[in-house]
Amino acid sequence: MGSADTLSRIGLAGLAVMGQNLALNIAEKGFPISVYNRTTSKVDETVERARQEGNLPVRGFHDPRSFVLSIQKPRVIIVLVKAGAPVDQTIQTLSVHMEKGDCVIDGGNEWYENTERREKAMSELSLLYLGMGVSGGEEGARHGPSLMPGGSFEAYKNIEDILLKVAAQVPDSGPCVTYIGKGGSGNFVKMVHNGIEYGDMQLIAEAYDVLKSIGKLSNSELHDVFAEWNQGELLSFLIEITADIFSIKDDKGDGYLVDKVLDKTGMKGTGKWTVQQAAELSVAAPTIAASLDSRFLSGLKEERVNAANVFKHGGLSGILSNQFVDKRKLIDDVRQALYASKICSYAQGMNLIRAKSIEKGWDLKLGELARIWKGGCIIRAVFLDRIKKAYDRNPYLANLLIDPEFSKEILDRQAAWRRVVSLAINSGITTPGMCASLAYFDTYRRGRLPANLVQSQRDYFGAHTYERIDASGAFHTEWFKLAKKSKM
Repeated sequence: MGSADTLSRIGLAGLAVMGQNLALNIAEKGFPISVYNRTTSKVDETVERARQEGNLPVRGFHDPRSFVLSIQKPRVIIVLVKAGAPVDQTIQTLSVHMEKGDCVIDGGNEWYENTERREKAMSELSLLYLGMGVSGGEEGARHGPSLMPGGSFEAYKNIEDILLKVAAQVPDSGPCVTYIGKGGSGNFVKMVHNGIEYGDMQLIAEAYDVLKSIGKLSNSELHDVFAEWNQGELLSFLIEITADIFSIKDDKGDGYLVDKVLDKTGMKGTGKWTVQQAAELSVAAPTIAASLDSRFLSGLKEERVNAANVFKHGGLSGILSNQFVDKRKLIDDVRQALYASKICSYAQGMNLIRAKSIEKGWDLKLGELARIWKGGCIIRAVFLDRIKKAYDRNPYLANLLIDPEFSKEILDRQAAWRRVVSLAINSGITTPGMCASLAYFDTYRRGRLPANLVQSQRDYFGAHTYERIDASGAFHTEWFKLAKKSKM
């Protein structure tokens, strides 16, 4: 363990993969850091990694008191432990040794209301608190994540110099960090980021399924297609790693590894929270919801295998095997469908953030969020620069779909988009994300919807009243009596 002669600039508690990598990132940027973990072997492991990676200024501590006292005032401690009760336990362990003006930063995927509860409790102890979303996985944590801190502005200013250097650096737009806003806004924004990530991954999986199942592309061809897509408008981290995945051979047998991976998707809850919040705020988020439903259905592996046997006769397998498909045309159509669907998914996420910002008075800047997502994070993409510019043109933009550039891009791609969705439906291949995005677009662009009938039904059976298009006020009709009269 290091000498206590000099104080560290910052501390970090919680040395699982993300914590360890973030600590080494901070140290590498020239900020001496103290580290602590309840399981002391993790402390020693981190210190040894720091030595091996260039004698980085990392000092390990096996007890909370020594750890806290090793940090210069006002002390700033990042906590990276599992969300929920472990965060409260860690804060309790550390805060007894902290003093007025010291700060705790929770870097986990926490529910935003927990952050607001903790900020209030900490302020009563004269301590500061930040909830900071950290995106980028272990590589991002080590070499430059996207950081979304929200809560005490004073706390943010105490650590701003570190965060500006530790965050991913994008040449034309700067460090991928900004003060998000008050309360739990940092956690909320990270949650929606993850919801958008769910949508992105689902849409990419559907593009893969159409190209493989209908276009009969091999893994080698899929690698080439995604690698080429990553040179254009779809350039992004997720497209890049997807191309990589198709190139990996199975080290335990013949063929490619992707084909041996069980078709069952895990999740940690942020996508579910995003959909729940969309429902709470009455914000349509069908693409994100479809991606969540797809994960639920993927978990029913045994049921799906049984259902496949039930429906194997009289299915659409004959269509898939016999139809002629122009591969080059299909590849180009799928690219356009993926891009158009993606616009809708991001529009939903941004609208959700704006609705919450209005409800909570956070005054979030949507263009600034797009900027800090351009590097470091999982959804980083060249596409985000277009979103930033859309909000720069109009900070009060009602929906990304009506931005002049995005509306033109969708109109240019809608024919291809419809061809892909129709082909998939007719071939029995599920594209719930693309279908949800297309339905969102088609619903949003219509000046009149069949909602008039739904409202009529509600008034018929529940006297919920309705508004008229030709008069103001609320109206109620005795539909049953009129219907009975008309039948006489």
